[in-house]
Amino acid sequence: MNKKTLVFATNNNHKLLEVRQLLPEYKIISLAEINCFDDIPETENTLQGNAILKANYITKKFGYNCFADDTGLEVAALNNEPGVYSARYAGKENNSEKNMNKLLENLTNKKDRKAQFRTVVALNLDGNQYLFEGICKGNILEKKQGESGFGYDPIFQPLGYKKSFAQMSLEEKGEISHRGKAIHKLIKFLNTNT
Repeated sequence: MNKKTLVFATNNNHKLLEVRQLLPEYKIISLAEINCFDDIPETENTLQGNAILKANYITKKFGYNCFADDTGLEVAALNNEPGVYSARYAGKENNSEKNMNKLLENLTNKKDRKAQFRTVVALNLDGNQYLFEGICKGNILEKKQGESGFGYDPIFQPLGYKKSFAQMSLEEKGEISHRGKAIHKLIKFLNTNT
């Protein structure tokens, strides 16, 4: 199969790297590579809504087949917070350190540390839209562990593992992560339908 081109509607280089690793048979183009420097608003109150909003924005304005994702960390003891507000949990500046610190503070003295990462991917392909979801269950650690990854990775330990996402290689994380699972569903769909 010749390499097909898809725009990934993100400005997050960590996400871009993860997805390029998972989709080697596609040429994944970033927003910067199509000269899109717009701050695409994420104004929906669901992950699905934000993923659709971003994908539709790129397709409508630039005319590309593209996909977009939105991811949230849902913590059981906090009524599934921060959820759709994960990136802006501690303020609008999307500061991972502040977000993690706020989350750990909010979990002080809570025994239930169950959590899950959930990703929804919206794919706009040849005039049609498709949705894919991935979930990774785990627990929130008492303190940060590891230097890799991004976002909440240093405090999230997936079920069945003795280390955080931030202590895993990109390949290892990609096999089990929420985004990895959603992208694997996307890959299976693309391989079957394109």
